[in-house]
Amino acid sequence: MVNYNQNGNLTHSKKSGMTQVINVGIVGFGLSGRYFFSPYFEVSPHYRIVAVQSTQKDVLLQEYPDVRAVDHIDELLKNPDIDLVVVASPNPTHFDYARRALQAGKHVIVEKPFTCTSDEAQLLVEIAQQCGKVLAPFHNRRWDGDFLTVQSLIRENSLGEIIEFESHFDRFRPLHDRVEWKNLPAPGSGVLFDLGPHLIDQALTLFGKPEGIYADLRIQRKHGKVIDYFDLQLYYRKMKVILKAGVFVKEGGPRFVLHGRKGSFVKYGLDMQEERLRAGQKPFQSLGADPPEKFGILNIEEEGKTIREALPTIPGNYMDYFDNVYEAITRNTDLKVQPSEAIQVIKVIETAYRSSEIKQWLPFY
Repeated sequence: MVNYNQNGNLTHSKKSGMTQVINVGIVGFGLSGRYFFSPYFEVSPHYRIVAVQSTQKDVLLQEYPDVRAVDHIDELLKNPDIDLVVVASPNPTHFDYARRALQAGKHVIVEKPFTCTSDEAQLLVEIAQQCGKVLAPFHNRRWDGDFLTVQSLIRENSLGEIIEFESHFDRFRPLHDRVEWKNLPAPGSGVLFDLGPHLIDQALTLFGKPEGIYADLRIQRKHGKVIDYFDLQLYYRKMKVILKAGVFVKEGGPRFVLHGRKGSFVKYGLDMQEERLRAGQKPFQSLGADPPEKFGILNIEEEGKTIREALPTIPGNYMDYFDNVYEAITRNTDLKVQPSEAIQVIKVIETAYRSSEIKQWLPFY
């Protein structure tokens, strides 16, 4: 049995000396199920994939011939051998599928966005508390190498007090997304729900809750029906955070830009783990290593002298996320990504939509 405090955070309890393998059922075998979940369960000694619900059975069985392919989530929920259900299905299904899995006695990982509304997110946390099961939001990009490097710079005060922080997740995709449901107006649709949780969660992890939010949300594709661009600004007492994503960025700018009282850090290029996973590489330690040409530039002034150097990127490692979930399930250790934190991410998205609609800065509570 797991325990939660009044804020909905998983808390420590007595550890067990037992070891066990967690049997996994995955809902969905698209980008997330195929590349961000299955490879990690495949190589980890802590997990075993039992069954996957997918419409792409040929692809699934070609890659995982020993895994059972099922047609409906109910087949996963009724399987007594499955301990953990991963919800990697379209965004509008996240709340309902996670709720049903928890009530079926399963631990649950939910792909981002956690839910489509903060009310759903809060209710999901309450259900997990009632069922005594681990509910783990999948905010894996806390383990991107570039983010780990930025986090380390801030912890070590290498730049001094941060004045401005800018984070981008830009792409050049002028046509509709290949996954059709992402192009249709529905709860949880659009780039703010797709990529926004990554950038928002990283910012909140670094700086906590902002005092206010301003957002500019747009549809830039000619025949687009969902938001495909956002410029999200989070206001803090002595600092401004800028989060941006768009689909018409052919010449990419920096991934991260930090300006502090001692200097700046600029990092180009996305973390390499997704690219390598999609190329078929398995998630071993070198998967998240950055080549030297992608190292960020640290430019600071110390004792009147300018120091400008390429800063090696801390290797990213998504496996740390899955190791932590395993420890939470088997030993009741704290989740590093708490459900209460995922609720805050959804609240930021909701506030951003209201801000963009009325074109005003809004306080964030």
